[in-house]
Formats: sequence, C-alpha cells, structure tokens
Amino acid sequence: MKINDILNQNRLSLSFEVFPPKTETAFESVKAAVEEIAKLKPAFMSVTYGAGGGTSKYTLDIAKSLKDRYSVPTLAHLTCVSSSRETVAQKIREIQAYGIKNVMALRGDIPKELEDADRSGWDYRHAVDLVKELKAADRDFCIGGACYPEVHPESKDQEEDIRHLKEKVEAGCDFLTTQMFFDNNLLYDFLRKIRRAGITVPIIPGIMPITNANQIERAIHLSGSYVPPQFKSLVDRFAGDPAAMKQAGIAYATNQIIDLYENGIKNVHVYSMNKPDVAEKIRANLCDILG
Repeated sequence: MKINDILNQNRLSLSFEVFPPKTETAFESVKAAVEEIAKLKPAFMSVTYGAGGGTSKYTLDIAKSLKDRYSVPTLAHLTCVSSSRETVAQKIREIQAYGIKNVMALRGDIPKELEDADRSGWDYRHAVDLVKELKAADRDFCIGGACYPEVHPESKDQEEDIRHLKEKVEAGCDFLTTQMFFDNNLLYDFLRKIRRAGITVPIIPGIMPITNANQIERAIHLSGSYVPPQFKSLVDRFAGDPAAMKQAGIAYATNQIIDLYENGIKNVHVYSMNKPDVAEKIRANLCDILG
C-alpha cells in the first residue's frame, strides 16, 4: 500500500521508524527488534539509510521483510548527498527490484570529510534533485520528503526554508514528515505558514521519545530542537534514574501525540530507534484512541 493512500484514510494512525544495522553481524538482532515492532501492526514503518549508503542493502532487506512477511507497508529512505547519478540510478533500480513503492527522498548529512569541499560540481546538492530523479524513474513511486518546523539548520530563515520546501513538493513529493520537535505549538505555527504558502500535501509529525538523558543532547545537536521548560524540568528531575526517565519520556511523547490527535492531526510518526519496548508502550497508551 502506498503511504499517501494510508494518509487519505479518515482515521487516526501511528507509524514507526527503524534503522538498519551498521554491520552484517548485527543484522539478525536488529531484524528481530524491527519485527517485534512490526507485530504492533503500525500504519507503516520507515527504514532509514546509512550515512554514505553503507547500509543500503540492509535498508532494502528489512523493508522487503516487513512488507512480505508482516504485511506492513514500508517506506525506504534514500539519500543522495555526494553521490553520482550512476550510483543513485543503481539504487533506484534496486528499490524497484525489491518491489518497494514508497521512498523517502533525503539529501542526507554531509560527510565530515566533505564539509569544506566545493559542492558546485556535485550531481545532487539538495533533496529536490533526488525527488526529480525518482519521479522521472518511476511515476508510480510514492515520494516522501523531510520538513523542519524549526527551520532547516542551513536555511537563512523560515521564509527561505518554506520556499525551498514548496519547490520540493512541486517536484513530486506526495507527503512530508517533520524533524523531531518537543513543543507542539511550533508545529501548529509551521502548519499555518506552509498552508498559507500553498503547500497542501499531508504533513506527518515526527515524535522522538527521549528515554535516557544522553539522548537529549544528541537529539538537540542533530535537530536544533527547542526544549520547552516542561520537558527540561522532566529531564532535570529524572535523568539520574534510568527507569523513571524512560517512563517519563514515554509519557511525554504519548501526551504530545494525544495533543496532536486532539488538534486534528491524523497521522503521527514515532522515531522508535529500534526499541520494541518503547514502541509497544506508546502503542498501549493509545490503544483505545487508535482502536
């Protein structure tokens, strides 16, 4: 099933993101964790793409397993940063060979060793370039893209960011998933702005459950997310007690999701980090809401 068909259904849904192993030796343990999450019967599951494409085969193997063995619609990530057109074309052919129709088109993080490199000659400098390539390769792809309620870290301001986002949608994105955020009001403000700008595709909020204190520093570093006082107090109070921090983090994420549903959002994506217990507890907290 295509993601846009799921999003057009008039009911609440929950989906999860997982990531492939970095090495072959870790494949079976990661696959087992991912399959436990699949048993929760989410609306769909997204599978990330390793930096530089090093785990791309694992991404497709896991996505195909979820689709074929568990009948869970899958969304395979694909990045293009510093890749050649030949490399991307090969990856697209592999996606097609695996029978995957949902693709998350991302630029990807710039490798550290290339941060100061001249990018003018790169085949792909932005995600919009990959969206165009996917659309040209297969009109039947359902293409997702990323958006940033708090502004992409490389954008001058939100106005510029939304302008680039509209270009990505016009190039062929069928839906957008947000970067993590911890204050729902930021999302609601962002939605008002992009709708005024003429961006009408479905937006899926991405929620990151923070279950240990070390996660928060990394999450803020990666996303630049604003930390509201309520969430900061939670971390300050429970950081020293791992079990309490985990429970509080799951509760905070659950409350965010419930508030989103209350305010008309129908589809929420959880960055579950290959943690079946966290995914299961969030799903259990929403069991009567989701039905």
